[in-house]
Amino acid sequence: MNVINKVETWGDKHHPAILDILRILLGIFLFLKGLTFMQNINYLRWIIEDQQVINLSPVFLKAVMYYVIFVHMTGGVLIALGLLTRLSSILQLPIVISALFVINIFKSEPNNDLWLSIFACALLTIFAVIGSGPLSLNNLLTSKDENNAAQ
Repeated sequence: MNVINKVETWGDKHHPAILDILRILLGIFLFLKGLTFMQNINYLRWIIEDQQVINLSPVFLKAVMYYVIFVHMTGGVLIALGLLTRLSSILQLPIVISALFVINIFKSEPNNDLWLSIFACALLTIFAVIGSGPLSLNNLLTSKDENNAAQ
């Protein structure tokens, strides 16, 4: 537990302002990606089934599809707001890493989203370590709690 506190403290002290803008944009992007998948669930099914690495049972395929949609939409909103950023980033990472390797590399046809997946994976890893930053709902809520406790 001491290591986690050290990582949090280090992340809070070393947070440039540009990362807050990137965090907000990443959250919006992930939310919109989840919304796109929800609106066209057959496209998401095709993406998952088109890879040549693993075969999923229909029940597990449906569970994976709903997990991807739910985590992208809720995690995207939480990341954009800066609330539970580390947890949301960690929950997003398996999806983005799977998209990076299984979908973008082992797909039967070329995919133009490879660089976007690499960028999203890098940002999610950064935010899993450094957290939400000063321009976030989490920072606003914790500063109010500290002010109330001081009074």
